[in-house]
Amino acid sequence: MWAEPFDRGVGDLFALQNEITSLIASTLKVELFHAEEIRRTEHPDALDYILRGRAAFSDPPTRNNFAKAISLFEHALALDPNSAEAQIDLAGGLVGRVLTGFSASTASDLKRAEGLVDQALPASPRSEYAHFVKGEMLRAQNRPEEAVPEYELALAINRNFPLALHGLAWCKLYAGLLDAVIPLEEEAIRLSPRDPGIGYRYGVIGTVHLLQSRTDEAIVWLEKARSTMSPVPFNHLRLASAYALGGEPERAAAELAEARRLSGDNRYSSIARLMSTHLWGSLSPKTRALAEATLFAGLRKAGMPEER
Repeated sequence: MWAEPFDRGVGDLFALQNEITSLIASTLKVELFHAEEIRRTEHPDALDYILRGRAAFSDPPTRNNFAKAISLFEHALALDPNSAEAQIDLAGGLVGRVLTGFSASTASDLKRAEGLVDQALPASPRSEYAHFVKGEMLRAQNRPEEAVPEYELALAINRNFPLALHGLAWCKLYAGLLDAVIPLEEEAIRLSPRDPGIGYRYGVIGTVHLLQSRTDEAIVWLEKARSTMSPVPFNHLRLASAYALGGEPERAAAELAEARRLSGDNRYSSIARLMSTHLWGSLSPKTRALAEATLFAGLRKAGMPEER
């Protein structure tokens, strides 16, 4: 895959550099912005921090990996405060930390991300990643209806963008359009079968099966999500519910305990606390009713109290 760029002449070194950069981005599973779409930083040290941050962001999601990537993007922005590239990468890291459940201060991270997106997006209206990050920010703010157009804009720019497909799948789940969710995630998996974030796709598919009372299928997919992305607390939480509904109380209790350990806060201390988080705070009546009969019923069986 690396030979083709070097088969052409060396007359256009800048074009050659851009093509090599694109190949590296594809390997790392991160999105780089086209020069005509976003103002690239002209500060060499800032660019170094951006690329290092993207490499860290492509690693398996853990609290430490998010902190590392965000710190590197912050260094880049400090060196080049006007870089839309650094702004949107930092915003993406902050929002990703919230959605994955690793943020120590959801409100602070989202407020900062919103300011960064507001600065960066006017400079990058044709960047699929910028629209995707705005969609993720709106979803984390319990505004899935507003997030949908941003994901759709990202897909209009790049129809083969698995991250936007995944975000759109979550919004369909919130809205109760469950029949549309699994096809979107299957397409995201097909487009990027080696994506380091593939466990997120497995988890959403498992969640749909869980909500539709297909407990055995849910366990298969949620176990895949846990195995692929074990540090993500929500994977363990959903699996705790599925195990409990499947008549495996000891395994359910163990998964619930692991979810609580990994979260580092009290979001999984009770049903009421869970319902106040970004994920379940914007459910449609249909999805809420399904969750009550399946996900929350399983968590109660696993030992999660109503209030704490």
